[in-house]
Parts: sequence; C-alpha cells; structure tokens
Amino acid sequence: MTTEPVRTAPPLAAVPAYTASELLAVMSARLLKDGQTVFAGVGIPLLAAILAQKTHAPGLTILFEGGVIGPFVEAGKLPPSTNEQRCTRRANMLVSITEVLLMLQRGYVDVGFMGGAQIDRFGNLNSSFIGDADNPKIRLPGTGGGNDIASLADMIVAMKHEKRRFVEKVDFITSPGFVDGSDSRARAGLPAGGMFRVVTDLGIMGFDEATKAMTVVALHPGVTPQAIKDNTGFELPVPADVAVTEVPGDVELAILRELDPARLYTA
Repeated sequence: MTTEPVRTAPPLAAVPAYTASELLAVMSARLLKDGQTVFAGVGIPLLAAILAQKTHAPGLTILFEGGVIGPFVEAGKLPPSTNEQRCTRRANMLVSITEVLLMLQRGYVDVGFMGGAQIDRFGNLNSSFIGDADNPKIRLPGTGGGNDIASLADMIVAMKHEKRRFVEKVDFITSPGFVDGSDSRARAGLPAGGMFRVVTDLGIMGFDEATKAMTVVALHPGVTPQAIKDNTGFELPVPADVAVTEVPGDVELAILRELDPARLYTA
C-alpha cells in the first residue's frame, strides 16, 4: 500500500506589529520636546503631537492654522480639518488665522509639521503641481499655511519614501527648505527656521551643517542602506556607523490606536 506524502501548509508571512503610518507617527513624536510649541495639521502630524503630549512631552503646545492654541484633542474624535470644532477641546485660546500666523512671525513657534508630494536634497517641498507650470500633469492642494511655516520655523516632514517623491529638484518650491544649500536660505531673506528632520517609512534624514544637503541620520530596523538609496532620486549619503531606530513600543502603539480607533490615518 502506498501513502501520499504529508503536505504541510506554507509558513505564514510575519504580520507586522505596526503599520507604516504608525511608524511615521511614533518616530515623529519622539523628535518633539517638552515645552515646545508645534504647528500641526491633521493626520500623522496631529497624531505625533498628541502622542508626544501623552508620553514624554506633557507641556507641548499644539497650534492649529484655524486659530486654535493649546487644545487637547479627545481620543477617538480626531478632527478632519484644522477648522473643525473638535480642534478646540480644552484649548487655551481661540483666535483668528491672522493672529496664529503673527505668532509664527514673532518667533513663538518652535516646530512645524508638514508633508508634500516632492522633496529634494535641500529639503524644499512641493505641494503645488507635478510637471510643467503651464501644463501640469497633476495639480496639488497648494501651500495653505505651508510656506509661512516652512519660512519661519524648524520643520519636520513626514512622508513615504519613494524615488518619485525624493527628487533631484522639485518641480516647484511651495515651501522652502535650504533652497540651493549652504547659506542660500539666509541670502533669500529667511534667516530663521529650516528643515530639521525628514521622517519616512525607511529612516530618518537630517541635513549637513555646512552644505545643508540631506543625509541619513538613522535607518529603521530591517532597512538596509541600499534600500534607502534605491528609493531616492538623488545621492543620499548613509554613514558607515548609521544608527538604527528603536521599534515602536507597546504603549506608543496603544495610544495611537486609542486616538484613531477607526484607523482613518494609521491603517
């Protein structure tokens, strides 16, 4: 009598303990410090700011472009825009958009959070259009308050790491980084602020002190230097002794999932 060989099921692929969006939120939150004032938009920037408030930075003050200063957003009730009433819970002040931007101009804002469709080696962001200005392939939302924030505060950018996003030169500078590098930002009339960190699903980037060109500060666990170079459209230096980030912790993930139970932003 013959018997058929026993067939075993293929091993299941490992299920990630966290999503790419959760990774972005956690890594961005860790960059914020207690006592800072941060301009945060909805989505990942807001999640990161609230996570920082609930962990290591209880004295962090959040500003919304709509005119809200110092709110404490309720878990599970994230606002869909910066002009929505859920932004105002337990806020210190409700003022006009003009007043909030005047605070930025007066130097009262430490950090701005932003994303974009394109970023280049000097941290310039494009959220206006892709392609030629007269006949663009894609029209994007534009600046909103992005140009003001990037011109006057230290910036943290959170975005997906793809070659089409990390380009040699952006099609349009919606929000300035270090312009052409070196001291070109100051020569352009922007002596304050600048790009601080770029957080992606592959790693964390900073900027060289002298040249102002982007460089890798840390890789996320499991990401190789070659992987980050393959997904970048310009030469991106990776130091031989580059650091590796610590994976998101259980407490951080639990807070994020409580904030966004419907997974609107963290799926």
